[in-house]
Amino acid sequence: MTELFGISMQALFGQLMIGAINGAFYAMLSLGLAVIFGLLNIINFAHGAQYMMGAFCAWLLLNFLGMNYWMALVLTPLLVGASGMLIERFFLRRIQQLDHVYGLLLTFGAALLIEGAFRQLFGAAGLPYSTPALLQGGHQLGFMYLPTYRAWVFVFSIVVCAATWLVIEKTKLGSYLRAATENPMLVQAFGVRVPRMMMLTYGFGVALAALGGVLAAPIYQVSPGMGSSTIIVVFAVVVIGGMGSIGGAIFSGFALGLIEGLTKVFYPQASSTVIFVIMALVLLAKPAGLFGRTA
Repeated sequence: MTELFGISMQALFGQLMIGAINGAFYAMLSLGLAVIFGLLNIINFAHGAQYMMGAFCAWLLLNFLGMNYWMALVLTPLLVGASGMLIERFFLRRIQQLDHVYGLLLTFGAALLIEGAFRQLFGAAGLPYSTPALLQGGHQLGFMYLPTYRAWVFVFSIVVCAATWLVIEKTKLGSYLRAATENPMLVQAFGVRVPRMMMLTYGFGVALAALGGVLAAPIYQVSPGMGSSTIIVVFAVVVIGGMGSIGGAIFSGFALGLIEGLTKVFYPQASSTVIFVIMALVLLAKPAGLFGRTA
């Protein structure tokens, strides 16, 4: 069978592969957002800018310090995550007791400042980042051609998402984090330094965004606007999965990426809006999201 509803199987599987890659980025970015919101109750509008910072950090490490992709994959999340911890320590912590809208406005302002600074320094045009030699080329599977780097991104993102879910949901550290969200004073009474834990949690969520940026650099051009063009879709993914739901963010990210890919095959005109249509339907049926908890 070479066609399905007049669509060649090669085109179908090709779009599914693109959808799976997009889903990998949606999952990693929405996971970072869910971690920050679920454990700190902060809607981090700077997440797209921090994803962009990850891509630029990898580009700078390569072009100015000669560090390859693998070194950037390790160093970039640490560097950008550290910048996130500074934001939490000196800005977000000061408005912790205020309404959540203040955190949203502060991170939105930070996103505009970060993107504007990078646009001023590097211009609006995209900058290339070459695929590492080890992951160049691909494999002919008969029904489709599978680029090695894209397969690596998909598998690696699954590993990162699964490891994050296990740490937060199945370990003692994760139980402390969840408890600190509900009753920080009680957790602090047991000797846990809640402010430091919150700072590290925000830094970890930012590091996930930066890691996504490094993975995206060889696929998309590195540009100041790459985060703003993605973050709106990622927020829709988080809402569909349920704000603060770790498992919901991961499942919705991968699933919606595949749905978007299929839509490009069968009804391309709707591919840019299908996720928002699904969000509207989910909110009508279950306002807390698919995996969200009702108050």
